[in-house]
Amino acid sequence: MWTLSRSLKLRLAFAAAVLGAATMLSALALYLGMAEVGARLETAVSAEKRMARYATLSTQVSTFLVIATEAVQTGLPAEARAARIAPVASNIEDAFVRLDADIETAVAEAQALGLDVQSRYATQSLGLARMRALLQSTQEGLARETEDRARLRAHLDTFSSGFDPLLAQAVNTEALFRNETLAGIEALRQRLTRLSIAIAFGAFALVLLFYFGLIRPQFARLDRLREAARQIRQADFDLSLPETRGDEIGAIYRETNRMAAALSKREAEVQDEWTRLNETIDDRTEALRSANARLESVDENRRRFFADVSHELRTPLTVILMEAQIGKQGSGPEAEAFATIEARAARLGRRIDDLLRVARSDNGQLALDPAPTNLRNLVDLTVQEIQAEMHNAGMALTRDEMPRLMLLCDPNWTRQILASLIRNAIRHARQGRSLHLTWDDDAVVLLDNGPGIPPSAQATLFDRFTQSGNARSQGFGIGLALAKWVTEAQGGRISVTSPVPRDEAIGEASGTKIGLRLPRVSG
Repeated sequence: MWTLSRSLKLRLAFAAAVLGAATMLSALALYLGMAEVGARLETAVSAEKRMARYATLSTQVSTFLVIATEAVQTGLPAEARAARIAPVASNIEDAFVRLDADIETAVAEAQALGLDVQSRYATQSLGLARMRALLQSTQEGLARETEDRARLRAHLDTFSSGFDPLLAQAVNTEALFRNETLAGIEALRQRLTRLSIAIAFGAFALVLLFYFGLIRPQFARLDRLREAARQIRQADFDLSLPETRGDEIGAIYRETNRMAAALSKREAEVQDEWTRLNETIDDRTEALRSANARLESVDENRRRFFADVSHELRTPLTVILMEAQIGKQGSGPEAEAFATIEARAARLGRRIDDLLRVARSDNGQLALDPAPTNLRNLVDLTVQEIQAEMHNAGMALTRDEMPRLMLLCDPNWTRQILASLIRNAIRHARQGRSLHLTWDDDAVVLLDNGPGIPPSAQATLFDRFTQSGNARSQGFGIGLALAKWVTEAQGGRISVTSPVPRDEAIGEASGTKIGLRLPRVSG
């Protein structure tokens, strides 16, 4: 019992076994009752069948009396009378045989009911034997050689007066047997009804006992466990489930208490870690704030430096340009030298402007000044600017004649973008020795004979801080990320194709094709 009280599974199994045993006993009682009812019904049916045989016997006896009386009245001789009644007598004898067999069966079946019942059934055999004896005596009387009709009628009267009471007694006895059997069935039905009601109440009581004594208390404990789980879900680990029982739910209570204690401890540790983390974040934030302040100061100094340098350079450069313009107006041989000085000074002025634009873009400022720009002039200026670098790299730049188009773009930024694309090709396609500029599909197209760009690198080619080989810009040039940014800010687009289709390639290498598309001047 101690083990049973400590195990919820054993208690549930015991309760289920009790309910199962009660159900089996109920089913057994009902089965035995129904078997008894069936046996009694069989007895009643047998009695009804014997009563039917007695009725048949009565009819046959009546037929026997009619035929025998007719034979006596007509004065038939003894032999003829015997022949006349023999078939009917044979039928009566068959009825006696069947009744004997039925009574023997009834006596055998009544063995389980006791000796008294068997004796009562056996009494029927005596009555049947007397009826058979009367029939035999009457047959013998009618078979005698006599012509005395009164004597012969006396035999028939004796048979009739003796046979009818015996037959009536046998039928009444069978009716009594049947009625007693039916009364026993009714009494048994009432007992079975009472037993069924008692079983129903007993089963209901067992179910109530099972529910209120075992199931409902466990539901209450499970509800308490669910409430504890809800507390844990809400990060409330202050639990104290009772651990007084040693069954399975009690074990879950103990584990839940341990889990809540462990979570509470872990929460305290996490809170400490969180506090330290916040302190670290505050320290790092302050350090970053100080670093940002220093960077802002450096950036401000850098921009001021660029502005000062540009101003300091522009003043003498303006003087140089003015003197060169005055000098080239002369007619002497020095006019050509002054023209060269003017061109170089103008180029230096553009480089100073490029320097300032790049410096401002690094600070997130993109000052665009879109204006109608001649495509041919834009390409010519770019080629002039990059020609020296091409020569130093040992490369040749060929180009197709550009169409007479006016683009809507910032000419200085666009010149820097195109120059940056060419410089990038010089760095990465130098071994191909050649570049080609053309116009195709409303875009300035630059083709090289280099090794190409791997497909995995093409998706990030224009991302910031992405380099391909030695991709860092040289001089005052701009990177590919900035080139894409400026192009798209002007409503344009840069496209990359690598490797170059064979019908467009300018050499045997894979090559790269870069297209710069900018909006045209409308109208």
